[in-house]
Amino acid sequence: MSLKDELTNEVRNIFSTSWDVINGRVVPSPTDVGLGNKAVYLEKAVVLYADLDGSTNMVDSKKWEYSAQVYKSFLHCAAKVIRSEGGDITAYDGDRIMAIFINDGKADRAVRAALKIHWCLIELVNKIKLEKWNASDHVIKNIVGIDVSDLRAVRTGVRGDNDLVWVGRAANYAAKLTSLSGSPTWITKEVHDLLSRSTLYGKNDAAMWQAKTWTSMNNHNIFCSDFWWSVS
Repeated sequence: MSLKDELTNEVRNIFSTSWDVINGRVVPSPTDVGLGNKAVYLEKAVVLYADLDGSTNMVDSKKWEYSAQVYKSFLHCAAKVIRSEGGDITAYDGDRIMAIFINDGKADRAVRAALKIHWCLIELVNKIKLEKWNASDHVIKNIVGIDVSDLRAVRTGVRGDNDLVWVGRAANYAAKLTSLSGSPTWITKEVHDLLSRSTLYGKNDAAMWQAKTWTSMNNHNIFCSDFWWSVS
C-alpha cells in the first residue's frame, strides 16, 4: 500500500468513527487515552499558559548560554510553582509551559500560580542572572494567559510517537492571551468571575485587575494585572 493510500484510509476512518468519551476526574496522561477516536472530558477546566516575553530578541542578541539559562530558570520556576498550586503540567513548548487546574479553587490556584511566576522573574531570575552575566540592559519578562472551559483530551499522532491534544476554548484562548502586551498576567472574564476576594484584591483592598476589551477576539471581556504574589 502506498503512503497516499494509507493516509487516505486513516483519515477516512477517523472521520467515520464515532467518539468514545469518558468523564475524567483527574487530568489524564497520554497513556490514559486510547489511540482510536477516544476522548477524556474535563468539565470547566482552567488552562494556564506561561511564556517568556521577547525571547526572540533575546536569542538574537545574547549568547546562547545566557538564553539557555534563562529558559531553564523560567521553566523550572514555572513548573515548581504550578505544581505547588495543584496544577498538572500538560506540555512544554519551547519557552512556554501549559498547565491545567481542576477541582476546588481551580481559578484561584491558577491565578496565584501566574502571579507567583511573575514574582519569580522579578525577584529571582532577573537578580540572580547578574551574578553571572553583565546583562543589566536585558530585563527578562513573562506573560501568562488563563481561561476556563470544558475540555476534551484526545490522543494524536502515530503508534510509538503520540501525545495529547486539548480540544476546547480554554486551551486556545489561554495561549492567545500570551500574545498580548502591557501586563504580565491576562485572564478572561469567565476566570475573573470565579475568583475569590483573596485573588481579586491586594493589600489595602487594592483592585488587582483592570478590565480590557479583546478587540481581536470579538471584543471578548478580559482582565490584566501587574501584581505579583511572593513565594515563601
